[in-house]
Amino acid sequence: MNRWSSRSELTEWCYLEGRAKAMKQRHLREFTDDHERAQSLSFRAGPIHLDLVKQKIDPPVFNGLIQLAQACGMQQAIEDMMSGQPLNNTEGRPALHTALRLPASQTLELNGQNIVPIIHQSLRKMRQIVSRIHSRQWRGMSGRAITDVVNIGVGGSDLGPFMAAYALDEYASANAAALHIHFVSSIDGSQLSALLPKLNPETTLFILSSKSFTTLDTLSNANTALHWMMRRGKRERILAHHFIGISASSSKMTDWGIPLANQIDFWDWVGGRFSMWSAIGLPIALQIGMRQFETMLAGAHFMDQHFKNTPLDKNLPVLLGLTGVWNASFMDTHAHSVLPYDGRLKFLPSYLSQLEMESNGKSVDKLGHAIDYNTCPVLWGEIGPNAQHAFYQLLHQGTQSVSCDFISPIKRYQSGVYREENIELQRQHQLGLANCLAQSRVLMLGDAVIDVDESTPGFKRYRGNQASSTILLDELDPFSLGALLALYEHKVFVMSVIWDINPFDQWGVELGKKIADGMLGVLQGQAADDMDASTQQLLKEIQKNQPVKDAEHERMCTR
Repeated sequence: MNRWSSRSELTEWCYLEGRAKAMKQRHLREFTDDHERAQSLSFRAGPIHLDLVKQKIDPPVFNGLIQLAQACGMQQAIEDMMSGQPLNNTEGRPALHTALRLPASQTLELNGQNIVPIIHQSLRKMRQIVSRIHSRQWRGMSGRAITDVVNIGVGGSDLGPFMAAYALDEYASANAAALHIHFVSSIDGSQLSALLPKLNPETTLFILSSKSFTTLDTLSNANTALHWMMRRGKRERILAHHFIGISASSSKMTDWGIPLANQIDFWDWVGGRFSMWSAIGLPIALQIGMRQFETMLAGAHFMDQHFKNTPLDKNLPVLLGLTGVWNASFMDTHAHSVLPYDGRLKFLPSYLSQLEMESNGKSVDKLGHAIDYNTCPVLWGEIGPNAQHAFYQLLHQGTQSVSCDFISPIKRYQSGVYREENIELQRQHQLGLANCLAQSRVLMLGDAVIDVDESTPGFKRYRGNQASSTILLDELDPFSLGALLALYEHKVFVMSVIWDINPFDQWGVELGKKIADGMLGVLQGQAADDMDASTQQLLKEIQKNQPVKDAEHERMCTR
């Protein structure tokens, strides 16, 4: 029989609950002129500045959060993760995405084997493939060079590479100038149906990215792509010239038909949503080149070292994670919005939605006990200037308490050949920065930032008191993006340590996929007697409106 998790019984937890009751009665306006507090809640690591000044945190709360982290064994947990202890207890394996960023000169043993060499062996294979494609030496079966690469994946095999490739597009390798990279993830085929007519099969290469190589979404798209290609030649030649596989299961890639020469391995100790640093990042490397991809790895490694070696009270991931716990578990803030003020980070909120909610959307602790406190908030976001014309209305005048992360580079358009011609663009960037600072200020202070009096109608009033953090990058480049993403990865881990949950499994994803397999059989004619009434009604409506299949259609679908 389940018992409640004991985290909330800690003295440090109880202390913070008391502080939270008092803090809920205060308004962030009270901290407006406290310059000593502002200085004490500002932190820097490398290219990243973290401002927590607009959070409802005073010195007693800050110290209480650090003491809670210590009571939960934070420093040991960090060491255990990075040294390869099996922190993913439900699957009995470690979570060693940080190992993917280790320099070749370092050593990390797992089960008696130094895994750094096999990581760099995989990177070398990536480098060889990138070089062949960029130099136009990777040829399709007709002998023509590859012009289009389609990455087929879902979840961590899609969101991370897509986000990073888009963010770093201006760092695209000159060798990739004639190369077009596309991303396909939707199980319904809508992306492929729109993309395939625009591609030349003779010059198209597909990357199949799947940790297990059993993911239905990915394999259904892969089968459609292969079927499209097979109109032009034999399966073996097509697979040799037009398909690359990236997976932790070499045998399943081989069974599907991908030759060993076209396979790149990664490992079961890398979680899917933490995998862009592995060969799953091949589309990023094809976009920006291996040298810049390795610079991104170096930025993430920098943050790993900061996370491992910096005292808790100056440690950016620890502080960002503790702030998230404070808001979700103590201040009853159930929603969090990520608001980048840079169009290049358009897909960062989607990536972080998976990273945080799939990791920490849990309701039992590591021993399977029910927990009696809030864990991960609902996370969403959008490019800040666009969001201002969409959901900021709710942030400023709605009834919901929402915490926010504002993210912006400080510098942009200040280098390169066309510096003088970039003056107008620099002014636009300054406008973006001004909006970033102004919006977080209004969320903090409300209508105290303007002249109002008692005669001001309610629809023109702003309550403020919405907590936010601001993250400034010196500039957005491969190194700083790597550091930023590692910062958020470690933030997620910090929160999981405080909540005593496993952030490295995702059993909540598995059941729906399993039930979908059975539902497919029902759609294809099996009995639906054991279905609930709602589902039976929906099935009747679907079957009533499905077209009648003729013999030729059946043959095409099953061959």
